[in-house]
Amino acid sequence: MGATLATKTKSRGRRTGGTYRPMAEINVTPFVDVMLVLLIVFMVAAPLLTSGVAVDLPQSEAKSIPDEDNKPIEITLNKDGTLYIGDTEFKEERLKFQLQAMTEGQIDRRIYIRADKGIEYGRVMKIIGAINGAGFSKVALISESVNR
Repeated sequence: MGATLATKTKSRGRRTGGTYRPMAEINVTPFVDVMLVLLIVFMVAAPLLTSGVAVDLPQSEAKSIPDEDNKPIEITLNKDGTLYIGDTEFKEERLKFQLQAMTEGQIDRRIYIRADKGIEYGRVMKIIGAINGAGFSKVALISESVNR
């Protein structure tokens, strides 16, 4: 890639028989190698960055939901009962208004709820009720699949 045939030039009064011209091309092989390594690192790391708040999800034998064109909104309840939309912490009272502002009236957007398995059932149902009260009907609970 970066190799050229160096030709001898006519020497002017020297006995060496000529000199070689320096190679004036850039060798891109190391650059390509580094870029391929970075590409592989990002391809491996990208699926691990999908959800920012760590929760201990319950296990379920339910089938997975098929992906849709529009990106779903993820609501997370962690072990402490803190509510997150994506990676941002929100108060429960602001949930309805925030969802309406995020979706701009598109009530057909899918909403995923990720709740820690230690959270009480009533707290999760309260969040689902608030989402339903805002007009959203496509609400799904996220769980880990059971490996048999």
